[in-house]
Amino acid sequence: MHQSKLDFFCKLGYGKQDICKVLDSLGQEALEDDVLKELIRMGSKPQALESQAQPAPLKLVARGSCSATPGLQWLGEDESDASDSLRPIVIDGSNVAMSHGNKEVFSCWGIQLAVDWFRERGHTYIKVFVPLWRKEPPRQETPIADQHILEELEKQSILVYTPSRKVKGKRVVCYDDRYIVKVAYEKDGVIVSNDHYRDLQNENPEWKWFIEQRLLMYSFVSNRFMPPDDPLGRHGPSLSNFLSKKPVLPEKKWQPCPYGKKCTYGNKCKFYHPERLYQAQLSVADELRAKTKVSSAPGKEERRCQCSP
Repeated sequence: MHQSKLDFFCKLGYGKQDICKVLDSLGQEALEDDVLKELIRMGSKPQALESQAQPAPLKLVARGSCSATPGLQWLGEDESDASDSLRPIVIDGSNVAMSHGNKEVFSCWGIQLAVDWFRERGHTYIKVFVPLWRKEPPRQETPIADQHILEELEKQSILVYTPSRKVKGKRVVCYDDRYIVKVAYEKDGVIVSNDHYRDLQNENPEWKWFIEQRLLMYSFVSNRFMPPDDPLGRHGPSLSNFLSKKPVLPEKKWQPCPYGKKCTYGNKCKFYHPERLYQAQLSVADELRAKTKVSSAPGKEERRCQCSP
């Protein structure tokens, strides 16, 4: 029991020393939710697992060149040039699988499609949460398709099972939505789900803002995972900016004026006029006033000369 809890929280990214301290203080029979609350209260934050990281092969460097990075690097979850600008991804596995299976079958292939989509974009921190009882053989009331995908994702340290057990023949399941929101909130990442988590929004005001701003919805179109191009609506950020830590502002493109040279708005026109690029954009009325001033100025000078002695 102690080893299973230790492995579970290690997969979440917590240090073994912090986990052992909490288990010693709360006891070996403590529930996972209580252990997680105590870890958060202690200020422990998930970190990359050094024990699971594998050393990368040595890179050849040309003579005379200086490299800031050492020849032998350890590839952790957060160490990547591409991942520095991309947000961590936390996927609601049950929601994605049931959506791909048309709410009738728990389709593990849908989870694989979502993971592959974020991998192709360059995201390195990807976590999928699925209840532990999905490991059991499928039943008639709970059909599962492509169950072997769950084992493969677990070996890659992408899939995390939320705990569940049986007490007197009844299954006791921990609330996996709370794990999803907590991990995404701590990692400052993005939640991939079509669920709105309204109960958790009412539970914590900080989670309410986070869920409203960081929830990425999606659709499956012919076995193709498709999130929207405007996750927060027409006036919100684009999908690339939504998934990036440092959003890039688009260049302002001027729209040409539909009236062209016939436009009478002058400098008040909000559209682009290529013919007025090096000219003062005055309105027609202002141009007429300027012309009348120029034409009337010589007449006034002549009158002044005639009246003077």
